[in-house]
Amino acid sequence: MIEDDAYQGLNHLSTLILTGNPIQSLALGAFSGLSSLQKLVAVEINLASLEDFPIGHLKTLKELNVAHNLIHSFKFPEYFSNLPNLEHLDLSNNKIQNVYHEDLKVLHQMPLLNLSLDLSLNPLDFIEPGTFKEIKLNELTLRSNFNSTHVMKICIQGLAGLKINRLVLGEFKNERNLQSFDRSVLEGLCNLTFEKFRIAYFSEFPRDDTGLFNCLVNVSMISLLSLDLDSLEALPKDCRWQHLELINCNFKQFPTLKLNSLKEFVFIDNKGMSTFTEFELPNLQFLDLKRNRLSFKGCCSHTNFGTTKLKHLDLSFNDVITMNSNFLGLEQLEHLDFQHSNLKQANDFSVFLSLRNLRYLDISYTNTRVVFHGIFVGLVRLQTLKMAGNSFQNNLLPDIFTELTNLIILDLSKCQLEQVSQMAFHSLPRLQVLNMSHNKLLSLDTLPYKPLHSLRILDCSFNRIMESKEQELQHLPRSLALLNLTQNDFACVCEHQSFLQWVKDQRQLLVGAEQMMCTQPLDMQDMPVLSFRNATCQMNKMIISVSVLTVLLVSVAGVLVYKFYFHLMLLAGCKKYGRGESTYDAFVIYSSQDEDWVRNELVKNLEEGVPPFQLCLHYRDFIPGVAIAANIIQEGFHKSRKVIVVVSQHFIQSRWCIFEYEIAQTWQFLSSRAGIIFIVLHKLEKSLLRQQVELYRLLNRNTYLEWEDSVLGRHIFWRRLRKALLDGKPWRPEGTADADSRQQEATAST
Repeated sequence: MIEDDAYQGLNHLSTLILTGNPIQSLALGAFSGLSSLQKLVAVEINLASLEDFPIGHLKTLKELNVAHNLIHSFKFPEYFSNLPNLEHLDLSNNKIQNVYHEDLKVLHQMPLLNLSLDLSLNPLDFIEPGTFKEIKLNELTLRSNFNSTHVMKICIQGLAGLKINRLVLGEFKNERNLQSFDRSVLEGLCNLTFEKFRIAYFSEFPRDDTGLFNCLVNVSMISLLSLDLDSLEALPKDCRWQHLELINCNFKQFPTLKLNSLKEFVFIDNKGMSTFTEFELPNLQFLDLKRNRLSFKGCCSHTNFGTTKLKHLDLSFNDVITMNSNFLGLEQLEHLDFQHSNLKQANDFSVFLSLRNLRYLDISYTNTRVVFHGIFVGLVRLQTLKMAGNSFQNNLLPDIFTELTNLIILDLSKCQLEQVSQMAFHSLPRLQVLNMSHNKLLSLDTLPYKPLHSLRILDCSFNRIMESKEQELQHLPRSLALLNLTQNDFACVCEHQSFLQWVKDQRQLLVGAEQMMCTQPLDMQDMPVLSFRNATCQMNKMIISVSVLTVLLVSVAGVLVYKFYFHLMLLAGCKKYGRGESTYDAFVIYSSQDEDWVRNELVKNLEEGVPPFQLCLHYRDFIPGVAIAANIIQEGFHKSRKVIVVVSQHFIQSRWCIFEYEIAQTWQFLSSRAGIIFIVLHKLEKSLLRQQVELYRLLNRNTYLEWEDSVLGRHIFWRRLRKALLDGKPWRPEGTADADSRQQEATAST
């Protein structure tokens, strides 16, 4: 249900789609307020009649789609006179059977000259003669409408007098109603006036085309789609066709055409033949022969196509094309496409020498191996060159673009290139887009790109680039806006520190900088290049200047004392307390945000368990008034047998926790009886853990405990932790007995 004013206030809405709603009620003011609506889609809404559709006030409406409904009458309601901008009406797949003169009364009174009407998939039985007389339409589509050729013939005769720009007849691939096709069906078209005609998907189409197109001699464009045609020879001599399309029509041999008026010929997806046959089309300007599996024994010159006016030639996705002419007589060509065809002898001479007007050339995936450096001589106006998927001698890109001074787009992807000549691009000042992806380049040698003053986009992704030298990076063109270096073999080592820093500094220039991953060394594999830290690299000794050597020697003692003050304090404490008995079993290092777990789980289970362990906790055991660092060393490390480190996300992000952990490492080194027990509280992301390189390596080398909050997991966790704490603990039978008696008393009281 759509009630009055349902869309009130949406006066800027241009498109409304109601598809698939089981609408039972539409109020008269359902669409009020939609003063700017241009497209209304009401497919499958159970609409039974256009009369009841309250859209008469939508004066801006251009497209109305009411397909897949229950409409029985073709009558145009009176309100259509209020829709002067309507350009497309889709009534396909409804229940319309008969069309009467009265149905189009509105169109006779107020013609909609730009209206395109689709009546496909309606079960048409009858169109009253004269119904469409003097009616002018832009397009009429009738596909899969008729259950017999007799009905189709009657309905086409009912279209007499119609003036239309484009008429489409036929069926759909999966909606075939007619078992056969009678040539007399098209005789009624002689009473129509139209410019363009398409017929599609008719089974058992007449193999003899004599007289078939007599009523189509005056159309300018004809399209034959998926018809079972053997040939196309008996065409009327007075045909005025300017555009001809033959698509997927199962020709057994290439059609021999003699049409002086033809300017555009599209012949694609006709795979029933293998050899191209020359034809005579003196005014042809556009020729599309792609996807036919054709072989050309000699290509290409004006004798092949019978014209010297050709501007567009597409021979892509065919079989072997042998080049034995340099396009003599085809000097007007502007677009040439050979992609995914097998070119032969294209590298033997300057095959494109005559094509001085060519703007677009595609020889991608043509099995061309470039050896001859003059292959592109003559292409002085070329703007786009695509040659992906080919190869070069010695996998080196040579200087072959000398005359291509107007080139804007160049695609050299998947050419197995390992090197680029320093002069390869020196003559391409207008180049804006360069694709070098999916090659085998080992380094980003930017010197060849220096002359490209207009370059905006450079794609070097999917190569084997490890790095680029700092001085070379300065040669990148200043005009460059996007550089793609993803999917390369970057070595994140200190030797390439300058390049790795450059990557961080040029994030805005680099496409997908976050997806640039390290492949070397192993401990950095699959880590983002941006995560590499220069601080991990040792200072290069050659950088140290002789002029500061004296100052460095004087200050080194003070620096060492300042830097290792706490470590020295720890060393002194180890000597003082080294032989004494420890007060605590373990000193616990943890983040304050994990204190609940420490209090409720760790302390409760260890200090109240059997046997009991005494823990050193900063909130309980540190002496007030003493510096925190001193408490950590004197109360924490010196008086404890072991150290428990509770590792969590909060721990890694805490500077105090990291400080305590670093002191613990020194304490472990100095104290022969010392030991650090790691407890990983939660699953940690590797990228976060790798921020602390030493901690990451220790956890990889040493066994640690991982907290698991389940019955079995807790049991195993506490058993392993107690076992670790008992190691080195002095044996006290009386303490054990006291603990046993306390446990028995607790059990009895329970």
